[in-house]
Formats: sequence, C-alpha cells, structure tokens
Amino acid sequence: MKNKLKKDPLLYRILLPLDKLVMSLFRVQYQGVENIPKNDSFILAGNHTSNLDPLLLMSSTNRTLHFLAKIELCRGIKKYFFSGVGIIPVDRSKTNPLAIATSNEYLNSGSAITIFPEATINRTNDIIMPFKKGAVRLASETNSPIIPFSITGKYKFLRKSITICFDTPYYVSGDYEKDNTELQNKVISLIRSHK
Repeated sequence: MKNKLKKDPLLYRILLPLDKLVMSLFRVQYQGVENIPKNDSFILAGNHTSNLDPLLLMSSTNRTLHFLAKIELCRGIKKYFFSGVGIIPVDRSKTNPLAIATSNEYLNSGSAITIFPEATINRTNDIIMPFKKGAVRLASETNSPIIPFSITGKYKFLRKSITICFDTPYYVSGDYEKDNTELQNKVISLIRSHK
C-alpha cells in the first residue's frame, strides 16, 4: 500500500505548460502515452540521446516526473533551479544511499521517477550503452512498475524528426542481473521498431 502522494514541486508545475509549448515546436511524435498511469507510482527508464530528453519526457505527461540526474547540476547557482523542479542528485562516482532513499520515498508515496540507466548521453555508435541497475533495484524495492521508453531521431525545429515511445508497464522479478537485461532488451526493441 502506497503512502499519501508527496506534494509536487511548485516550480515544476509552473514550467510544465512552457515546456509543452517548447516541445510542440519540435513536432514530437508521441506513442504509447496511454501506458503512463494517471495515479500511483512508476519508473520511466529508457535511452538518453540529448540534453533535451528530460524536457521531452516532461511534455509527455501531466504527472510530475522526478529525474535522477548528475549531482553537478545541484552545485552553484544551478542548484536553486534543479532542486526547485525536484531532481534527485546522483554522484556517479560512488554509491548513492541518499539518492536511493529519496527515490524510494517518492515511489512509496505514489510519485513517478525517471531514470536514464545509461547514466549519460549516448555518444557512441552502439544502439545503447550498458544499463546501470538503479531502475530495476528501485522497482524491486518499492514494487513499482517500470515503463520502458525509447527516444529516436534528432531534435529538429519545426520538423517531425523525434519520436518518443512508451511500452507497457511491467514488474521486475527481483533478480537484478536478469531484470536489467530484460529492461535493456525492451528498450533496444523499442528503438529498433521506430528507426
């Protein structure tokens, strides 16, 4: 049983209409948005192609998405903005008990988490980079479904050139290695079906 839903970050709610407007100028093709729950917790996990990907994901739903993002975004003057929109900072050089605890708290309160399991933008020629296990771990610990997504194409102003596709939600088994491989395969399949 999930606890009471945590309050959404005010800055996120203020910026969401502007984000949707900006993304409309890229003429995004959205597929499978009906797979995003209107209530209850879930984890979005998929490939990372550009710094614009978080804005694209935000524009896909009216739900507030709490992104796991590199801790560098929460340093200096930037921290006021990124903390204000509810990101969860992650130090990619070590384990992150605070990030995991915060993510668990959000998920156990019925909120939504977004993770790019590659942990950085894929600038290789590989279809994806190896996934870290954070998404499947959080899904297992909180009994939250994962919704795999794929982003294909390039961001081109006023052209239909970028597609985001959401797969059906599913629950993990608790075997992190097996679950992580399954998640990778689901994302690869989505990418290949939309190239």
